Amino acid sequence: AGFIKSPLSQKRLTQDSVELYCEAIGNPIPEIQWWFEGNEPNETYAQLWDGARQDRVKINATYNLHSTSTIYIANLTSDDSGMYECRASNDPDRNHLSKSPKVKWIRSQANVFVIERPDIIGQVSSVSGKLILTCNMTVPYPAIEGHKWMHGDKTLQTDTESSVFTSYTIEGVAEEHSGVYECVYKTSPVIKGLVNISVPPQVMAYKKSEHGNEGDTGVLTCKNPSFPPVSSWLWYKNGQEVSAPIINGSGRYIIKSSGNKTELRILKLNIEEDAGDYHCNATNSYGSGGATVNLRVRSRLAALWPFLGIVAEVLVLVTIIFIYEKRRKPDEVLDGKSCLGKSNATNHKDKNVRQRNAN
Repeated sequence: AGFIKSPLSQKRLTQDSVELYCEAIGNPIPEIQWWFEGNEPNETYAQLWDGARQDRVKINATYNLHSTSTIYIANLTSDDSGMYECRASNDPDRNHLSKSPKVKWIRSQANVFVIERPDIIGQVSSVSGKLILTCNMTVPYPAIEGHKWMHGDKTLQTDTESSVFTSYTIEGVAEEHSGVYECVYKTSPVIKGLVNISVPPQVMAYKKSEHGNEGDTGVLTCKNPSFPPVSSWLWYKNGQEVSAPIINGSGRYIIKSSGNKTELRILKLNIEEDAGDYHCNATNSYGSGGATVNLRVRSRLAALWPFLGIVAEVLVLVTIIFIYEKRRKPDEVLDGKSCLGKSNATNHKDKNVRQRNAN
């Protein structure tokens, strides 16, 4: 075996997880094993296997050109503190119980310190149109270098105070700012607390009015942007009792609900049966809320009406022009004959004059 690498030490809190990485190079490809020695005085090294410690230990290894192995320990306890050792060897007798291997196991160690997680009490209160979020450690904790408040991936506030107490103020009501907020203590390792702003579902219709053609599929959608997530969704049509909701798969109805979104599909829309108001109702641990969606069903010929209107206008215009032209033509013919008669009379008169002069 050529070389092994792994982290030298890790600091973690109880209930956290830790991951150690080991790599070995050699010819032939070496085997990697993981061993552990606790902090108790009389405790000795014991080999770790995948699924050990009530399935909290996961070991993944690959052997391709060189050896790599990762050990992952979830939901740490104080008993997980100690020395973790990665061993690698490619000696044929490395696992023989009676023979001593010619090439000894090469070792690399990492010390893991599991620190008892301090309790953090998070609270939210409403005062004069403001929401005040607070976090407080139940016991003093050394080396606090500051605090940070976060909502998702967004940093809301940061400071450099060393107090076990920290607060954050939001302008507005709970319905507008529901969600999970984190108070982060800048320590080693980092300590986090949670403050939840929880409200009944604030249901919104994706569109307040939906349109569909007769025979097509109508799709109505509602969503809930508030916290906590919806535990159940119900749909019912206007005029029906709330106790008799639309059942998924019944008739032409298909309902798809996932978390904070629900969708009602109506197959083969019918103008007389399906047009009207539909209500979506959401429920979570803090109450319920709903929204209304109006569905309008159009006839299949609805799209032809604009075209038929244009055709009708053209026909009327052509008819008017035709009638107008029909009435103008007789007058023009009469005018032409009148002019022709007058010209002939003039010609006859001149002819008579010439005849008299000749005589």
